[in-house]
Amino acid sequence: MALEAQIERVGAQFGQTPCIVLSDRPTDEEALAAFAAGVRGYCNTHAAAQLLIQIASVVLQGGLWIGEPLMQRLISATSRIQATSGRIGAGLDTWSQNLTEREKEVALTIARGSSNKEIAKALGITERTVKAHVGSILDKLQVRDRLQLSLIVNGRASEAG
Repeated sequence: MALEAQIERVGAQFGQTPCIVLSDRPTDEEALAAFAAGVRGYCNTHAAAQLLIQIASVVLQGGLWIGEPLMQRLISATSRIQATSGRIGAGLDTWSQNLTEREKEVALTIARGSSNKEIAKALGITERTVKAHVGSILDKLQVRDRLQLSLIVNGRASEAG
């Protein structure tokens, strides 16, 4: 049975209960199809228990769990769209006014689609330090995730709703 049909059956049985899809061989295409069908989370069947708890927590709080590979793909796409219109970093004085210079650098690098490992290498800092900066940036800007941050940095937050 197709994934969309399975999700529809579950939705018919459980109504508005948030649904998370676990896949033995997760792919971005399957994830996109699952989200289009209304699921709130998507991950590998073999994810560690601690990660499953984190996913459930995010979904129960109204968020989406899309996984890092798909998140990076979405952020990169957002970055490419903005680069063609020349908007990356536009309005830097507004979104970044409460960030330190290093946090601004990290935020701009995230908005270009870089992973924590890539940011650490580019800025000559540890991944742990990058994670600390990311947490601080998300907190200061009151956003949930890297995608929301990317939309703000790339100047599209008001369009995203």
